[in-house]
Formats: sequence, C-alpha cells, structure tokens
Amino acid sequence: MSEGKLKKFYNSQAWELCRLGMIESCIKADSEQKLRCSRCGKVLVDKGDIIVHHTPIELTEENVANVNISLNPENLKIVCFKCHNDIHGRTWNGKHFKRRERAVYIVYGPPCSGKTTFVRNNMKQGDIVIDLDRIYQAISFCQLYSNPDSLLNNTLAVRDKIIENIKYKYGGWKSAWIIGGYPQKAQREKLAADLGAELVYIETTYEQCIERLKSCTDYRGEHFDEWKEYIRRWFDRFTS
Repeated sequence: MSEGKLKKFYNSQAWELCRLGMIESCIKADSEQKLRCSRCGKVLVDKGDIIVHHTPIELTEENVANVNISLNPENLKIVCFKCHNDIHGRTWNGKHFKRRERAVYIVYGPPCSGKTTFVRNNMKQGDIVIDLDRIYQAISFCQLYSNPDSLLNNTLAVRDKIIENIKYKYGGWKSAWIIGGYPQKAQREKLAADLGAELVYIETTYEQCIERLKSCTDYRGEHFDEWKEYIRRWFDRFTS
C-alpha cells in the first residue's frame, strides 16, 4: 500500500467533516467555549495550531481504511502543533531535532518507547536505517516483531556488517540511523565512539511503554505478556 493512501484520506471530505465535528464538540464541552490542547491546555486560535490527532491507535497505511480507527471520535484528540511534534518524536530533549548530513545517530531506549517513530519523522530519503526487527523480517518473511531465536546469529551478522560499512563510510547514504535498545551505557558509548555517532535517548517511563504496548495492533499486542517482559528486562538492565 502506498503512502498516497494517507494523503488521500487527509484530503477527503469524510475526514474534513470528522475533523470539524471533533473541533465543534470540544468547544461545546469546554466550560468557556474555547478550543484547548488536550495535552498542555493551551487555548488554540490559529488554524495551523489545531491538530486533530489519532490516539491511542496511530493512523497508518495498514489501518486507514478502518473507519473505527480513522473516523472514530473516541480515537481522536485535539492537540497543538508543538505537542503534536512531541508526540511524533520530532523534538528531542524539549528542542526541535535538526538532522545533519552524513551524521550517524544511535537511537536507543526501551521497547515501545517510540524509537522507530522518531527516526521515521526525522530521516530523509537516501538515509540508511539499521533496525534489528526489520532485518529479522527481511531475511525470514516472518511477521514483524516475531524474531525467531533460530535466526538471531544471522540477523546480528547482517546488522554488524552494515554497521561496519557505516564506520568506513561505504556507500552513498546521506545520514545513518541505528535503532536499538542498548540499555548498558558502556556498550552504547563504545559503539558511538567507534562510529563517531551521536546518542539519542528516547526517554520514556515503564508505565508509558506498557500503555503504548496496550495500543499495539501487531505481533507485540498479540503477545502482550512476552513484550511486557522485554520492557521489564530493559529497565532492569538500563544504566544511565
């Protein structure tokens, strides 16, 4: 399914009517008849500062046709532009993240912290991305996040080879993103030193990760207890 599906949806009359209805409902429900960001409470006046955001289930190419997700008022919140950037990982440490050409970033944090979302929202076409979950899927055709133990060594070998290529600036990639848990400080700092990379910590609490896991509609949500244990283990091993 092409990315044009989402663009077509956001340009549709059905979405515009749903969006306007959501805005009107929020104004009517407010004690002062004002439109406010549901996240920070800011009063919203400018049209460009009014974002109708899909949550807790994020809108994707895979679920956009499901009106119970895409056009469901219970899956919508009004947020301001800044909060929307924060939600989608376009800010880091409270500041706007600015990607640099030919830079290497190690994006780390617990499962369900938003690492992949952060990279998707900050990368550009021509960047190279290393994500162990995607490598598993690429060499097996397995469902994303299922990660069979029998393929671990081969998956790590593929990842390490691409990391080596990045180290020696092999290929014409623009910037490089390495996504991983890396809970142990010594391990991630050594990798960063070897690659001349910048560490980007997606800071999230255990409780936030569990709440996001509850909203997952993929393999992770279908195997909730298994992924809850992965999250717990990460926090047990984390050193800052």
